[in-house]
Amino acid sequence: MIKTQVVKLKVNKTMQKHLDALCDYRRYCWNKGLETWQLMYEAHTLNKKDNPSPNERRVRDELVANKADWQYDLSARCLQLAVKDLANAWKNFFDKAQPDWGKPRFRSKKAPRQGFKTDRAKIVNGKLRLDRPRNISRDSWFDLASYEALKMDEVKVVSIFKEKDSYYAALPYEEEISAKTKTHQKTAVDINVGHFNYTEGQIIVLPAKLQKLYRRIKHYQRMLARKRKVNDKLAAKSNNYFAVRTKLQRDYRRVANVQNDLLQEFTTKLVNDYDQIVIEDLAVKQMMMTHVASKGMQRSLFGKFRQILTYKCDWYGKELILADKTYPSTQKCAQCGYVKKGDEKITLQGNKKHGTRHNEYICYECGYKNDRDENAVLNLLALAK
Repeated sequence: MIKTQVVKLKVNKTMQKHLDALCDYRRYCWNKGLETWQLMYEAHTLNKKDNPSPNERRVRDELVANKADWQYDLSARCLQLAVKDLANAWKNFFDKAQPDWGKPRFRSKKAPRQGFKTDRAKIVNGKLRLDRPRNISRDSWFDLASYEALKMDEVKVVSIFKEKDSYYAALPYEEEISAKTKTHQKTAVDINVGHFNYTEGQIIVLPAKLQKLYRRIKHYQRMLARKRKVNDKLAAKSNNYFAVRTKLQRDYRRVANVQNDLLQEFTTKLVNDYDQIVIEDLAVKQMMMTHVASKGMQRSLFGKFRQILTYKCDWYGKELILADKTYPSTQKCAQCGYVKKGDEKITLQGNKKHGTRHNEYICYECGYKNDRDENAVLNLLALAK
C-alpha cells in the first residue's frame, strides 16, 4: 500500500523566504494555466478547425513559451506539476462521483494553506533536500529537518505546504500491510451532526472540550474583527493583533488534532471488529446549502470520516458498503419496511402532524417504536451481505 507521512519541518528564516517564493510561484502557475486553458477552450468553441481543444501538453507548452525572465530563477517543476494537477482537476470535473467534484477555481493568496510540489526531492541523512533554484547559491540552500523521523529512504513527488505559519511536507512511501483477522461480524454507521451511531452505541465527535475550544475561537474572532473595524489596515501591524491571531491559530490546530484523533480511533475500531461496514453515501455539499445545520455538519467532518474509513478498509481487507443517496434510512421502518412520505416524514423539528420529536421514530403502520438513529442503523445494517 502507498501511505503518506505528513511531517512538520524545521525551517530557518532563509529557507522560509525561499519556500514562500515557491508557494507564490505555484499559485501563479496554476492561475496562469487555468486562464490559458479557458481561453483555449473558448477559441476552440468558436472555431474548432483552427483552434484545437486544450490539454495538458498544449497548455504547458504555451506557458513555457511565454515565460518571463524572473520565472527562470525558480524551479521549473512547479510549473510542470501545476499544469499536470490542473489537467487532473478538469478530468475530475467530468466525473461527478468524485468527492470534491467541482470546476477548477483560481487560487487566492489569502487562502489558509499555500504550497507547491516537486519530484526532484531527496532524502539525505534523514533530512529532506529540495531541488535548488538556479538563482540561489549552495551556501543559502539548506536541507530540511523534521520533528519526527522519516519512514522512507527515497521519495518521488513531495508536497510542501504552509499552514498557520508552519511548514509541512507530505511524503508518500510504500508499506506492506497484512489483512486483519476475519471476525465475520457486520455493522452500520448512521452519521449525524455531533455524533455517529452504530450497532454498539454512539460516538460523540463534538465533545465538551471541543465546544470549549469553539467558544474561545469565537471570542478571538470577535476581537480581531473589532480591531480591524477600528484600525482598518493598520490593525494587522500591531503586536496585540498578531498575538490574538496566534492564539486563534493555535486553537484551530488543537481542534483539528482532537477531531482527527477521534476519527482515527473510531475507524480503527470498526476495521478491527467488523468485516462489513455500511455507511450512507451523503451529498454533503447539497446538505450544506441549508444554514440551519451547515456549521454542525462542517464540524462533524462527514467527508473526512468516509475518506479515512475507505482507505483503512482497503488496507486491511474489509468491505465498505455505501447506501444509495436516495435510500430512506431515516424514514423507513426497520420492522415492517413502511416508508414515511409527505407530511409524515421526520424532520429536524420532528413531525408536526403527529406531534413526535426529532429523535423519535413511530411507525404508523405496525406501531413500531424506536430511537430515530437506532432505527436508521438497523435499516443500513439490512444492506450488509
